[in-house]
Amino acid sequence: MRDLDKALADIVAIRSQIAAGTAFRGYGPATMAATGAVALVTAILQFWLLGDPTGEPLGFFLGWFIAAALSGLMIWIEMRARSHRHHSGLADAMIHQAVEQFLPAGVAGVLLAVVMWKFASETLWLLPGLWQILVSLGIFASVRSLPRSVAFAGAWYFVSGFAVVVLASQTHMLSPWTMGLPFVIGQSVMAAILYFASGDNDVED
Repeated sequence: MRDLDKALADIVAIRSQIAAGTAFRGYGPATMAATGAVALVTAILQFWLLGDPTGEPLGFFLGWFIAAALSGLMIWIEMRARSHRHHSGLADAMIHQAVEQFLPAGVAGVLLAVVMWKFASETLWLLPGLWQILVSLGIFASVRSLPRSVAFAGAWYFVSGFAVVVLASQTHMLSPWTMGLPFVIGQSVMAAILYFASGDNDVED
């Protein structure tokens, strides 16, 4: 039994090493573009329906949580389908690796929102920019298994996040556009990169 357990552990380790050196093809350009459309629709709806987003922070952030959950679900469904199609037996390991790379940034974004809401609600105007910075860190963490050019999308979110913080610091107000437009552009850039990049030639070994 000890030898069997060791053999199984070795197999798992080998599969993980192979997955770590394989280009992940689970993200599709169409779905990335669709998540950008979700951000645009959310921003438009909030512009129409929320007269004062700063005075209605619950409605503002609830709308973006719903948009993020919908986008995450779309990406997850396609990621599973594409991974099993492109990676076959390595699909589960590749998905686990992709989630592991982005998960810290996602968890930090949720916890940051909860803590700021509970203990520093007067600083909520910072959250849109901070979320964009966290997304950039998640993208940079994923560069190892994606086309290297996705770093441009990470750089966009990094710069836009700080720009949004600077702009919001002038008024301390929440705006659907400082959330929506950076994500529309960022997800469109991701979609274009995934569409044009060659998985064999543009990914680090």
